[in-house]
Amino acid sequence: MILDDSMPLVGIPACLINDEGRRIHRVGDKYVDAVYDASGCAAVLVPAMGDRHDFKTLIDRLDGILLTGGASNVEPFHYDGQPSRRGTLHDSRRDHTTLPLIRQAVEADVPVFAVCRGIQELNVALGGTLHQLIHELPGKTDHRMDRKLPSSERFVPRHTINITPGGVLHDLTGGAVNAIVNSAHAQAIDKPAERLSVEALSEDGVIECVSVKGSNTFSIGVQWHPEHPLAIKTPLSITLFKAFGEACRSRERARREPTRRTQAA
Repeated sequence: MILDDSMPLVGIPACLINDEGRRIHRVGDKYVDAVYDASGCAAVLVPAMGDRHDFKTLIDRLDGILLTGGASNVEPFHYDGQPSRRGTLHDSRRDHTTLPLIRQAVEADVPVFAVCRGIQELNVALGGTLHQLIHELPGKTDHRMDRKLPSSERFVPRHTINITPGGVLHDLTGGAVNAIVNSAHAQAIDKPAERLSVEALSEDGVIECVSVKGSNTFSIGVQWHPEHPLAIKTPLSITLFKAFGEACRSRERARREPTRRTQAA
């Protein structure tokens, strides 16, 4: 793909990981590939720098935000939750980057596509809460990745989601009532933020998709992984990434229009 100055810029916040004593800002290539190939945008990695960022300036320069999955959990103090169990992986620098970035993006009508950990961050950033271990709740199935499977089989379709009639996802999919998705998470939304609408549920009642109420652009979170190579070519993933890309292009045109008018004058 050849880049030009009109290509929308999508920010992808990184995880901060410790690799044998080295701290590394990391984003999986499947997310970057999805932004380029499925949305037709350019990816810009956002390091996990917390309040060292000027979030308003950052948002002013971006045309979309893609929030990725990750091995860590959102720290529960961000939503007044109970302390995590010993051994739970957290990423404080990511939390302190994504949560304010989400709030700025939503207020500025910057397109947001939140995946897995990302949907949890979207909910927490807007005032919702999380279940930390949904497989321990009565009536819930185990939504975690089966690590006994070969890596090539860990993201095969696992369960059905039921799409809310009349919702944003229902409209995007042309009226689909359900779909089959993969599953690789232990946390999930407990109480949705007041600003979020529930767009889909799993058969055991786990919230699988949300949208930002009243948003003027694409603002959707999903609990599954539409970017994974086993999912990216499915009709649902194609629809989501295409709609996200279109929203980012609309944002890019609006963001650059004053400059273009000045240059033409």
